[in-house]
This record gives sequence, structure tokens and C-alpha cells, in this order.
Amino acid sequence: MPMRLSDVDLNLFVVFDAIYTERNLTRAAQVLHISQPAASNALARLRRTFNDELFVRTAKGMVPTPVADNVIDRVRESLQLMHTSLNEADVFDPATSEKTFRISMNDMAEAFILPGLEQRLMLQAPNVRIECYYTARDALKHELASGTVDLAVDAPMTLHRQLCHASIAPDRYVCMLRREHPLARAQFALDDYLSLGHIQVSSRPKGGGYIEAALTALGETRRVQLRVQHHMIAALIASQTNLALTAPINFLTQFDAALMELPFAIEPPANRLYWHASADADHANRWLRDQVLQLAQGTGQE
Repeated sequence: MPMRLSDVDLNLFVVFDAIYTERNLTRAAQVLHISQPAASNALARLRRTFNDELFVRTAKGMVPTPVADNVIDRVRESLQLMHTSLNEADVFDPATSEKTFRISMNDMAEAFILPGLEQRLMLQAPNVRIECYYTARDALKHELASGTVDLAVDAPMTLHRQLCHASIAPDRYVCMLRREHPLARAQFALDDYLSLGHIQVSSRPKGGGYIEAALTALGETRRVQLRVQHHMIAALIASQTNLALTAPINFLTQFDAALMELPFAIEPPANRLYWHASADADHANRWLRDQVLQLAQGTGQE
């Protein structure tokens, strides 16, 4: 017989989501502010409902079964949709709200969005909090669906049907040199650029990026002397050494350094602002993404 919704306690799905996220029954109970026996009882009822183990205990924690993996996206989407429906009638008042927003973005996006966003919060929403961290792309749709992440700024990716997005126009790239650098002058040719030692920013242990692709098209390569994971430390190093950093101009303008126009053409990467479809009409989420997009426009982006 097919399962009837009226026969199912919907609170069980909240427990299901917590166990799937935490991979640990005790931590799931703590997150939900219930006792561990109550969480165990809920899991037992879920197993009877689905006629499946759902989670298997291993040395690495509670590992989801294929059935659990197959239904988690729809469970999270449904929970988020119910949450939005319950709160949609509420008018979000930034002046009085004490909401905490969680945004996924890398350090460069943080550098040119967060200062302006915090200035706006001081004036418009003094009690609103922002938590910012980077979420890997393969986990992003799950985090947005579950409401763990409210917004994400990331490069274009294959869109999940439940993800909404707004385009952020690409920012032009320039070369940053310390002000006293001998090549920080009006004429900056390709030979000058290639003679420099460069800093490459990448979270991967090896491989090129946008700059390498542009130079390869010209039959040229640059000399990478330092590879780091974060743009902020790369810019600090470039401002104090003879190494060069090629990055978006709106990120680099905050540093006291010489910014040289690139002597070759490069197609800079575009970014997008992502949110889950279930949060599309949510007043708080809409307010926050409006702030982020307005700041992007104010920094020379669309």
C-alpha cells in the first residue's frame, strides 16, 4: 500500500535531515535540542516508514544508505518550503531583526562585498549577523536546500533545477606591483609582465587558471614563484615584495600598490549569486540578496 502523508509524523523528517547532516545521532539530537533516546526513537520510526535502515553505523559515523541518499534532496526542499511558507506572511524588518545570515563565498568576494555590506547593516540592520565561509560546489545545492546556507557567490556551474541565480558581471583583471617596483611605470609591455615572478592563487595543489589560458593562446607562459590559496595573503605579499599578482581591479584597489593594465587580453571569470527556489519569496532572503547585488553594482559590476 502507498504511504499516506496523514500517517507520517513530519517531525521525523527534521530528525532525518539532522542525522544526514551530522552523521552522528548524538550530535543530531544536540542540534535539535532533544534527548539522544528521542532521536533514536525517531530513527527507528523512520526506518519502519521507509522499510530501510537509512543509516548504518560505521567507524566513520552514521553512513546513509542509497535510499537515504535518494530522498535527502526532496526532504530538504520540502522542509525549506514549509519553513518559508510559515514565515512568508511575516514582514522582514531589518531595523529590528536579529536574524543570522550565512553566505558562502571565497576570500576575494568577501573582500569587496563584506565591508560595504557591514556598513549597510550598521545603518539599516544593526542586530543582523553575517556568517561567511566557503562551501564546496558539490555540497552547495544541499546546503542551500537545507537552509544551512542562505546565499552563495560562486563561478557559473551546472544549475540544479531548484537553484535560482543572478549574474554578476566579470571584473577586469590588472597586475598589482608594489609602488616602488622598478616596473611600476607608465609603459608596461608583455615582456615586462613575463619577466616578473608571479603569485598564483588556487585552492588546487597544481594546474593553471585564467591567466595561464590567456597566455597559452599567445604561445607564452609566466613564471609562478609562489602558489597560495587565498587572495588576501597574495595581495599582502605582492605589496611588500617584487612578486606580481594578477587579480580583479575592484579587489586590488584597497591596497596601496601600483595597478598596471594587462598587456594582453583576458576573459575574466564571471560570478553568480545563488539561492534556493524555496527561499525565492522569503522576505529576509530577498532583502539580503538585494543588498549584495546592489553592492556588486556599486563596485563596477552588473
